Amino acid sequence: MSDEKFHNSDMPFVPSTIETIDLAMYDWLDKTLNLHTTTNEGWKKVPAIWVSAERSFQIKNDKRLRDNQGTFILPVMTLERESITKNPSNRGKYYASLPPISQHSADLAGGAIQISRVINQEKTSNFANADTFRAIGQENYPRANKKIVYKTVSIPLPVYIETNYKIDIKTEYQQQMNDLTQAFITIPGGNNGIFIGRDGHSYEGFIQQDFSQANNTADLGEEERLFHTSISIKVLGYLTGQDSNQNQPKISIRENQVDVKIPRERVIVGDITDFKDKKIF
Repeated sequence: MSDEKFHNSDMPFVPSTIETIDLAMYDWLDKTLNLHTTTNEGWKKVPAIWVSAERSFQIKNDKRLRDNQGTFILPVMTLERESITKNPSNRGKYYASLPPISQHSADLAGGAIQISRVINQEKTSNFANADTFRAIGQENYPRANKKIVYKTVSIPLPVYIETNYKIDIKTEYQQQMNDLTQAFITIPGGNNGIFIGRDGHSYEGFIQQDFSQANNTADLGEEERLFHTSISIKVLGYLTGQDSNQNQPKISIRENQVDVKIPRERVIVGDITDFKDKKIF
């Protein structure tokens, strides 16, 4: 099943990838927090920048982020993914290693976890009408129907990972740093847990306790005064499939068998033909 056809269906499911987790973390920082502070231009939103992008793209994408010399205009927040860890001890609901369905059969569609099972109304109705017409010569006659066709949707086994992100906050003034840092402390409440999401997936994150600071305010040199705070966040996520390198469908759709018929040659086995008493033209 193609991705375009699947996205146009009534089943809103998109595979979870590393990029999905990255976008979920960026959306939480840029849209959910939506941090503002007082600047020389008044109350202004602080931009969030994904630092792994090429510098040429950053300059062309939003020229308001840099001055004429190409340096960032403070205040600014940058987001970076530092590491990915596959830790078997931190497992989710599906912690057993379930092989794909195709590994035990000739079915090449793949998939290991069933996420949906609905009745195919059209095919089930066709079987019911055929049986009633064969029995009483009338379609759509109410009677018990045991030939029910189910459409089953399955996905690859989720693999759980730990993703570590680092948020760097850089400001020119202490008050700006206080405005931005306090939000990371108070928004999660009494604990450090947060929830982020993207494309229907939800991930749990934990803001680390230490807010390390690397200010140069004690230096009396000629460098520009800079307030710098680093915040680390660990996200527990999961991946489904191999993304672009997956040969099998990302979403596997199957239908069950309801009737098995084995045809046979009547002339060989000596059966009486249906047209014995009828004239054949």
